Amino acid sequence: MGKMGVEVAKDCQGITVHAVSFYHRGGPAFYASLPGDGETLKGCRANGAGDKNHLVSILLDHVVALESPLWQCRHSFDRAAFPIHVVRDPLGRPHLLLGEDRGPAISFSEGGGKVWAALCGDESDIGIDVAASDEFQGEYPLHRVFHDQELHHALRLTGGDLEKASALLWSIKEAAVKALGCAFHLVAPRQVHVYPSIGGDVGYTFPVCLSRKALVRSPLGAGRSIWVRSFPQAKMWLSIALLSWQSR
Repeated sequence: MGKMGVEVAKDCQGITVHAVSFYHRGGPAFYASLPGDGETLKGCRANGAGDKNHLVSILLDHVVALESPLWQCRHSFDRAAFPIHVVRDPLGRPHLLLGEDRGPAISFSEGGGKVWAALCGDESDIGIDVAASDEFQGEYPLHRVFHDQELHHALRLTGGDLEKASALLWSIKEAAVKALGCAFHLVAPRQVHVYPSIGGDVGYTFPVCLSRKALVRSPLGAGRSIWVRSFPQAKMWLSIALLSWQSR
């Protein structure tokens, strides 16, 4: 996979798994989705597996297949003896537990009638978000969430469509704060700065940084880089953020 590659694979049930790489050395990230009503997983539900756990299990198989020493030794195990659990901390951040051990970073989003999940292939933190254009119709208070320069750049990328540009920016910022683990509980949207996109034939890549005030409230972001990959999805945007330690 190249630096900015996007690979696609399907599991035995036809669920599409995407592998995404980033400009910096973090990742790769894997993501997939399921219909929100779970119609495609009736058999799995009969076996006691929920939609999100099934998504996590599929993505985890792809992470283990990387044969990275980071996860290979810990997670090539009997799933019956070491079941997958997703728990949440007080701010709502999900954590993947494999038995009693912490697994790779995980993130979820819901939109377009689907449940989305993203899993990280290394020790970086991850966030995923989908946002639809119709969420930004009417008198949406754009000035309260976006900086002028952010909006101008997003408008260029979306052919001047204000609703699409707003959905793109929101998905980027939401994915970034999910990777931080605080969502918008501690950080305000305008404290997340989205810089102009960097190349790429598939989707867009955005460097993101936090304001000084945001770093005080969420010190986990200090000394770390945030990169976000964004892809159009019908009338939505899907963004995946990776939060990793900056290279020295």
